Amino acid sequence: MEEESNVTSSPSTRLRHRKRSSTTEAVLDGNPSPLLVNDQNKYKSFMVRTYSTIWMIGGFVMVVYMGHLYITAMVLVIQIFMAKELFNLLRKAPEDKCLPGIKHLNWHFFFTAMLFVYGRILSQRLANTVTADQFLYRLVSGLIKYHMAICYFLYIIGFMWFILTLKKKMYKYQFGQYAWTHMILIVVFTQSSFTVANIFEGIFWFLLPASLIIINDIFAYIFGFFFGRTPLIKLSPKKTWEGFIGASVTTIISAFFLANIMGRFPWLTCPRQDLSTGWLQCDADPLFKPEPFTLPAWIPGWFPWKEMEVLPVQWHALCLGLFASIIAPFGGFFASGFKRAFKIKDFGDSIPGHGGITDRMDCQMVMAVFAYIYLQSFIVSQSVSVDKILDQILTNLTLEEQQALFTRLGQMIGYS
Repeated sequence: MEEESNVTSSPSTRLRHRKRSSTTEAVLDGNPSPLLVNDQNKYKSFMVRTYSTIWMIGGFVMVVYMGHLYITAMVLVIQIFMAKELFNLLRKAPEDKCLPGIKHLNWHFFFTAMLFVYGRILSQRLANTVTADQFLYRLVSGLIKYHMAICYFLYIIGFMWFILTLKKKMYKYQFGQYAWTHMILIVVFTQSSFTVANIFEGIFWFLLPASLIIINDIFAYIFGFFFGRTPLIKLSPKKTWEGFIGASVTTIISAFFLANIMGRFPWLTCPRQDLSTGWLQCDADPLFKPEPFTLPAWIPGWFPWKEMEVLPVQWHALCLGLFASIIAPFGGFFASGFKRAFKIKDFGDSIPGHGGITDRMDCQMVMAVFAYIYLQSFIVSQSVSVDKILDQILTNLTLEEQQALFTRLGQMIGYS
């Protein structure tokens, strides 16, 4: 007898699985004309999708207005929903009944990874927030110092929990869940860590890339809806070249003008060094200071302007727009192939007309990583600054060591 055999599924479970698979295959493969222009119900789905989009954009704008900390909280909520949708992909009801603690173990690893990632990103800003209170500062400094040890201890608890709950005839399913959980953690937290880092460098660096993905997605749908005739890729039967090209042009143009609008608000461009929610003001970075730009000679003579003011960041925005329109959509194609492998239409149904949260975040994940790498490589100065030195002092020295450093600096200044 084989030791690792699957638990027999109930007839109702198998029926639901067959029903879902057959429905999905009909949508993905059986429809001889899956393009939106030939969809008889396209106007109904268009209205549902439009209402959902309006609600999402409205909520997104409100959260951005509230500030860095609330945007980070929004990213956290999105992460939880994404993890829930992905955890459910490989779940099997009969096996889960025999392993009642497996769901709790998955979430234990999830929140341990969350503590590790967010602790590394937000530790300096948390220390900057509580410097006025000596007790809180000591507490935060201790947590920062032993942060990695705490996370490792929690992970070891989860690892031992997993080993101690291994059950005969369930080994294959349990190790599959263990591997699947860690893959989800890599996918979800890689994206989120770069996203949160962008937020605190300035909301601009989070908002512009995210907006470009939204614009590209909307106009790819619109151009494909009205003009789509030529299929783009087999993984996504409804994607067309007309939608792809139309969205690309629209996204690149939008990037140039959106950067000009967003770059004029200190609330969006100033970096946040703590976890407070107060209004931000700072000296504008040279990237966000208007400069005169003379239009090239090939511009037609009837064009009314020969010179215009351009923010230097607008040229960088063109690079972001190019990536958002040409490379980032491949994140969506990857997700489409992933769903086809599991014979599902969407990752979830939490957003009417759009599917699940993961369906909306596939391209955002690719874009967030690129925006961070571009920002750190070509925009953010890598030289040592006063702010960076102070951050290192606040997070790595005790209060007594900081006082001693302050005294020594005073003596040095006095001698000079």
